[in-house]
Amino acid sequence: MPRLRRIIHATDFSKASTAALKRAVALAKADRAQLLVVHVMTPPALALPGDGYISPRLYQELEASARAQAQKRLDAIVAGARKAGARASGLLLEGVPHERVARAARARKADLLVIGTHGRTGLAKLFLGSVATRLVASAPCPVLTVRGR
Repeated sequence: MPRLRRIIHATDFSKASTAALKRAVALAKADRAQLLVVHVMTPPALALPGDGYISPRLYQELEASARAQAQKRLDAIVAGARKAGARASGLLLEGVPHERVARAARARKADLLVIGTHGRTGLAKLFLGSVATRLVASAPCPVLTVRGR
């Protein structure tokens, strides 16, 4: 297998992502590869009372708060990966997760994409879909899926 130079780990902060992160860190350390940890935010879904209107200012405050929380969690993951010995950095994106991760992998010329999977089957997979499945189909590089425990 050729040496890996650039590995991307996409995280949704779940237990499945934690298992995949461990594998990504081990691979990055073994090949001294650069590890990019990516999280994609989707616009906040709000349960709104009454007619469902909130002011633009309140929406912007909620969005900024969600972004700050996501950045804080991403920074903690990157710090942990660095502490484990990987050359790691983070990237916070917004949009449709599988599209944005695939685009980041293409732009960064990733050699490998490491993602966690929840292992849903049947109706749960049908209704919830699978970011992992969509990434396997659309990523420009090999994808390693790691089943969460």
